[in-house]
Amino acid sequence: MAFSQKFLQIVLLSSLLYLSLAAARPLTESSEFDSSMEFKYHMGPLLTGNVSINLIWYGNFKPAQRAIVSDFITSLLSHKPETQPSVATWWTAIRRYYILAHTKERQRPRPSSLSLSLGGQILDEKYSLGKSLTAKQLLSLAGKGGKANSVNVILTAADVAVEGFCVSKCGTHGSISDPRNGAPRFTYIWVGNSETQCPGQCAWPFHQPIYGPQSPPLIAPNHDMGLDGMVINLAGLLAGTVTNPFGTGYYQGPSESPLEAASACSGVYGRGAYPGYAGNLLVDPRSGASYNANGVNGRKYLLPALFDPSKSSCSTLL
Repeated sequence: MAFSQKFLQIVLLSSLLYLSLAAARPLTESSEFDSSMEFKYHMGPLLTGNVSINLIWYGNFKPAQRAIVSDFITSLLSHKPETQPSVATWWTAIRRYYILAHTKERQRPRPSSLSLSLGGQILDEKYSLGKSLTAKQLLSLAGKGGKANSVNVILTAADVAVEGFCVSKCGTHGSISDPRNGAPRFTYIWVGNSETQCPGQCAWPFHQPIYGPQSPPLIAPNHDMGLDGMVINLAGLLAGTVTNPFGTGYYQGPSESPLEAASACSGVYGRGAYPGYAGNLLVDPRSGASYNANGVNGRKYLLPALFDPSKSSCSTLL
């Protein structure tokens, strides 16, 4: 028993070192891309193989809210001819990273392909760790998901406070390694529902921004500002997780606070975007909601631009 407790403490401590490496949508005033810092590949591994995405729901989420996120994950994997532009098409842009990585390290075997699948869903509706979580407690929750070939996604409800949430980040991703040999065990993502805590920071453009140009907020495509904002952050963090899973993949700037595949294009959702303006988007004629990607079950989503490493620019669906 003592060994198990000691082992867990070591795992938590080693994981905390990477926890702050990849925050979603850094809460800074400018969303402009800084061309003075080069976005590059740091020669580390990307996420490869068959990987399951496990959803860990912490707190009170309605079934309809959970469906918004699970449909998004399913949309990433869809092989059906969805109406374009689609979530699946958005995700295919990630292939560029794998192709470029192979080009830069021809002396190594070609990286195997990445195949994602929706794994299990865990409900913690009784707030087992309380309503104020530390970084260590997030790691404990992450451990409830799969331990191998998985991305464990922790989603915290609107009434849950998380260390650093709304102060310096809207979410984060990292990995947990085996302290005995340093080998990665699994990756994880955390995203919080900002609806009642900081929607102007983490649910923009579906809420008035807390700073900058005060353009009218857009109507959320799934009629849930908090959950639609979570999808934006989850999408960006998932892109960062597969292209920079262990802090040695693709990113721009210092490793302690990197800009990754999506965060390097923060605030950009369509062509013509600038601070305070998300860009040219599609508008649902019935609901007036703004979106740029179609998903399964008739879903519509707003997804962030992804940095194209082959062109050194942000790439949008529209």
